[in-house]
Amino acid sequence: MKVLGIESSCDETACAIVEDGKKIISNVVATQIPFHQIFKGVVPEIASRKHAEWILPVVRQALKEADMTLADVDAIAATNRPGLMGSLLVGLTFGKTLAWSLNKPFIAINHMLGHMYAAHLENDIEYPYLGLLVSGGHSIIAKVNGFDDLEVLGTTIDDSVGEAFDKVSKFYGLGYPGGVVIDRLAQNGDPKSFSFPVPKLDKGDDHRYDVSFSGLKTAVIHQADMFLKKGYEKTNENICAAFQETACKTILSRLFRAVEDTGLTTVVAGGGVAANSRLRAMLAEHKELNCIFPPLKLCGDNGAMIAGVAYHFLKRGDRSPIDVTAQARIPQFKRGLANLEAFGRR
Repeated sequence: MKVLGIESSCDETACAIVEDGKKIISNVVATQIPFHQIFKGVVPEIASRKHAEWILPVVRQALKEADMTLADVDAIAATNRPGLMGSLLVGLTFGKTLAWSLNKPFIAINHMLGHMYAAHLENDIEYPYLGLLVSGGHSIIAKVNGFDDLEVLGTTIDDSVGEAFDKVSKFYGLGYPGGVVIDRLAQNGDPKSFSFPVPKLDKGDDHRYDVSFSGLKTAVIHQADMFLKKGYEKTNENICAAFQETACKTILSRLFRAVEDTGLTTVVAGGGVAANSRLRAMLAEHKELNCIFPPLKLCGDNGAMIAGVAYHFLKRGDRSPIDVTAQARIPQFKRGLANLEAFGRR
């Protein structure tokens, strides 16, 4: 089964064709970064307009690189949640219209399920495992029981880790996107130069695996001088290295707690922050764990992860009605199996 997947949840216009949920035949991503850099963040109106301008050329390019026509495609998939409403509607409406006009099956896909599936495209991974989903909008630790069955153990109570990276970068005028810039500058800094605090939450079961980044962000932005160690300079490189180290320690401390409690030793990462070099290195140090990352090209938003996970829905016989719409947010996370509604089963 060859599935054409469309992703337009934020500022990437993407389309890919994937066979049987594994073989990437083509994968085209048109990035809008140059259009948002001046604003140091994504402007929703600009994003949706660029998606409308680029969606047709991107789909045509994906077909061209696959040496296929629309007649060769077996099904269409598109992201419908969560994300920027205007951006989501462009890709979703295009995908539904394409499927309807061709009389082909259509399936709407949760963006988060796509990120969690990305590592499966180049790896054979058995369920269950612990999923670490880290991006600009989400920081989630989950027990992954199946492609559409994520049992959320912990999440952020405020900022996501990617959001914290972007806000720190914006404050210091380092550039956009913040995660990439901070990762690069940190290579020439000393993570021991600042003693930024690791956020501590209530030790009760309600927050056992949850994380918080607003306090760390505030310390780095407004109180950096308080945490500068003697003998070190307050340089952007040092700030980035120390901030990145603390942010990674924060989320990994909760992940390792979940490893201990569940007994699961396979950890699969996904999302844009999964490309962070320090996060990857810190996880690699734990030889007792089987840590699996997507390749860097599949950490950010892409159509391959959407087409890949869509295959499994379609294979099971699932289809989305033509009136399925976009959702900027998904239902509030609750612990346990209540997340099936939010993540996949409709």
